[in-house]
Amino acid sequence: MKKLVFLLLVYGFFISGCSTIAAGGAEITGLSLLNDRRTSNAILADESIEDHAGARLNAYYDLREKCHFNITAYNGSVLVTGETPKEEFRDRIIDIVRVIPNVKLVHNKLTIAKPSPYNFRANDTLITGRVKTALTQIPNFNAAWVKVVTEKSTVYLMGLVHRNEGSVAINAARHQPDVKQIITIFEYLD
Repeated sequence: MKKLVFLLLVYGFFISGCSTIAAGGAEITGLSLLNDRRTSNAILADESIEDHAGARLNAYYDLREKCHFNITAYNGSVLVTGETPKEEFRDRIIDIVRVIPNVKLVHNKLTIAKPSPYNFRANDTLITGRVKTALTQIPNFNAAWVKVVTEKSTVYLMGLVHRNEGSVAINAARHQPDVKQIITIFEYLD
């Protein structure tokens, strides 16, 4: 049934000319669906992971009020970034994320620190935008193959790529202003 609904949504994009829907916290376009190397089931599973994680973590007042965390899923691999003031909070966040259905692997990149100020997060958003733009400028490369997340000027690159594609994505990110570090969470196709 889910597959039928998904196919109808994709079909609707092409018929109506409307190419964007909001799925959870992310935006999915008809074009990105065509170019994404994940299966449609993997895309839906990743959205479900992010939605469930957000709902479960935000249900805890202490985590919601005292921590800053982001959950990003790509092909069942989950990146957890942000800051928590205590190891106890970090461990609880990871334990909650780890048991969400369809989670294959958790990359714990939470730091023990006070939550970052909003101006740092705004700068991270700018860096992410620059990296995504740089990826669109690479010849014979599709930016939909790589998901970009930035936390405290560290750029995380996730995706299903060939090794040479991963290398050019890293190189494009490396040349952007304010990038302190690049961490890859690629699944290589070769």
